[in-house]
Amino acid sequence: MKTEKNTRKKRVVITGIGAISPLGHDWPTVETHLRSGRNAVQVMEAWKEYEGLNTCVGVPSASFELPAHYNRKNTRSMGRVALMATRASEMALSDAGLLGDDLVKSGQMGIAYGSCSGSPVSTGDFGRMMIDKTTEGITATTYIRMMAHTAAVNIGVFLGLTGRIVTTTSACTSSSQGIGYAYETIQSGKQIAMLAGGAEELDASQAAVFDTLFATSVKHNQTPELTPSPFNADRDGLVLGEGACTFVLEELDHACARGAPIYAEVIGYGTNSDGSHVTQPNSVTMETAMRLALSDAELDASDIGYVNAHGTATDHGDVAETQATQRVFGERIPISSLKSYMGHTLGACGALEAWMSIEMMRTGWFAPTLNLASVDPRCGTLDYITGTGRELQTDLVMSNNFAFGGINTALIFHRWQD
Repeated sequence: MKTEKNTRKKRVVITGIGAISPLGHDWPTVETHLRSGRNAVQVMEAWKEYEGLNTCVGVPSASFELPAHYNRKNTRSMGRVALMATRASEMALSDAGLLGDDLVKSGQMGIAYGSCSGSPVSTGDFGRMMIDKTTEGITATTYIRMMAHTAAVNIGVFLGLTGRIVTTTSACTSSSQGIGYAYETIQSGKQIAMLAGGAEELDASQAAVFDTLFATSVKHNQTPELTPSPFNADRDGLVLGEGACTFVLEELDHACARGAPIYAEVIGYGTNSDGSHVTQPNSVTMETAMRLALSDAELDASDIGYVNAHGTATDHGDVAETQATQRVFGERIPISSLKSYMGHTLGACGALEAWMSIEMMRTGWFAPTLNLASVDPRCGTLDYITGTGRELQTDLVMSNNFAFGGINTALIFHRWQD
């Protein structure tokens, strides 16, 4: 006999965050860097060895240490991307007060996590096999380090999670989709909690992908402090970065019952696809994704106090995104791009930027877009935050990401009132 299910949607809150980023791994360090007005872009000397690679700037993660239990046995299936993802996830669980808690291994906590790819070094091992016709160098764990879902799987094995795994390998929306799908999973009552986010490691092969599309910054190979410059009239392309960021998303009643700290509530998520071109952005469907998030949150556009832009500093991407944003919010919306500080962290960018947006909302200060001297007249008319940033009190922020393949995401976060 079927029983009637409770169809009321669960409320979802963020109770823990762990991050490894180019700007630091905790909010006080990151905030100090943001307020300094300096980016973290470096000249990548090793990239100069690659014939035909035009860009030589990138943004490595700030240095981080691994605890002793990250020994050879426990990490043999991990490349750098999985190591960063796993460590960020462990940090997030600790932050939430759930590290070692029975919930983690109960089957009621899952994972929604992604990256653009696995570790490029391991991919190269298989490439050499195809070229040299030998399996020399390939081991039992080479594929595990290379596979697209290496981050999610290694997190689960290392921490002993037995709930559902959603792998979100969707380029630049990998971690924003991870957060969005985790939110929907808890909202529907399928899991009590989820680890959500994404990671990416910096590699010359990834730079080459964008180089072939004429999308990388090449004019500032000797002046890294001047690039990237999102929305700027003379921007010349993106700069790649790396990092990892994990959120602990939790059903509100469960979080309150255990007295958990709460960063913010996730109240809206919108995602769709362009359905037109693999690499050319579509302003119309970008607009639709934002409106889907607003509808999900049951908000008007005028309720949002700040938009964190995808803002890659690419020619067509910035124009399409800002025009879409103007159509949704009008000219009054404050907006900035954190990629001007830490580059495009690909699979990690959605979660890293969402984390920093939430912290800026909690702090009441929003970082400017660096290197924005003159807004491209083709870009939408918006309230671009520049200079020393903006003191701004708002309870609602939106964080947007748009990926290759025409995958669009928008997330809305609400300030938590204790």
